[in-house]
Amino acid sequence: MQLGAILLVTLPFFALVAAGYLAARRGWLPLEAIAGLNGFVLFFALPAMLYRFGASTPIAQLLDVAVAGVWLLAGLVLVTLAVAFSLGGRIGWNDAAFGALVTAFPNTGFMGVPLIAALLGPQAVGTVIVVIVVDMVITTSLCLALSRLEAGQDGARAALRQALGGMLRNPMPWAIGAGALASAWQLVLPAPLDKTVALLADAASPVALFTIGAVLARSQRQADHPMSWRDYVPLALAKLLLHPLLVLLLGAALAQLGAPLSAPTLTVLVVAAALPSASNVSLLAERMGADNGRIARIILVSTALAFVTFSAAVAWLRPG
Repeated sequence: MQLGAILLVTLPFFALVAAGYLAARRGWLPLEAIAGLNGFVLFFALPAMLYRFGASTPIAQLLDVAVAGVWLLAGLVLVTLAVAFSLGGRIGWNDAAFGALVTAFPNTGFMGVPLIAALLGPQAVGTVIVVIVVDMVITTSLCLALSRLEAGQDGARAALRQALGGMLRNPMPWAIGAGALASAWQLVLPAPLDKTVALLADAASPVALFTIGAVLARSQRQADHPMSWRDYVPLALAKLLLHPLLVLLLGAALAQLGAPLSAPTLTVLVVAAALPSASNVSLLAERMGADNGRIARIILVSTALAFVTFSAAVAWLRPG
């Protein structure tokens, strides 16, 4: 796939992010309205989209252990490297852990699902759904536990319980599970309900992308303090460059050892890893008392650079 053709696909997605950023930055979108947009996407539009993709994906693809294993292994390596890079001096366990989370957690939900479906086809979304589950259940829980290590074992256990509770309150895993059941049992929604779900799903992509930009602008305005580029640029680059490289190398090695991982599936995993950092990590960092200014900068830099690096990764993986 030629780079020019890929840019024609990716440009509208990143343009919507830029539009949301500009709207919030210039005050055209009140900061108070961003929570409403985020709530609409998180509780209505995105679950509807994930349900539809899950229901139309073969159940075997949603339960692909090889995909989950490669993604988890790469994530654990990246979390370890990011914590080692950050820890020490001014940066304690809380900030180091959230730096690791924002480095290892790509924006697969709000951006990845619609973008990868547009580039690689809807059949690729099943693999992305597995990635989302691994990151929400394991990567996030691990980093939250690490963030409380300064508070001792009790703090880490409390953070882990909080992470699991947050996962249970998150509608995305439930939507994925409902879609998986519909796929396994070949269930079809009644026509009026199916149309309602379709309308919500169609709204997910544009509103989610616009909201990403608005959230980035809000985070930057609320936590705008001087900071050395060395505290955030290396982690943004690790997200965009090291993460996909790790997934590619580990996936290729495991495939050589006999893991049932096809070349197209590995391509989807590498493309997912090349996505920018997840914007919701900023909200989580703020809630847990981490340096949200640092996290917001990592997300902002990775999102801005991803227009080039992500498109280049897709062009390299899908030549011709």
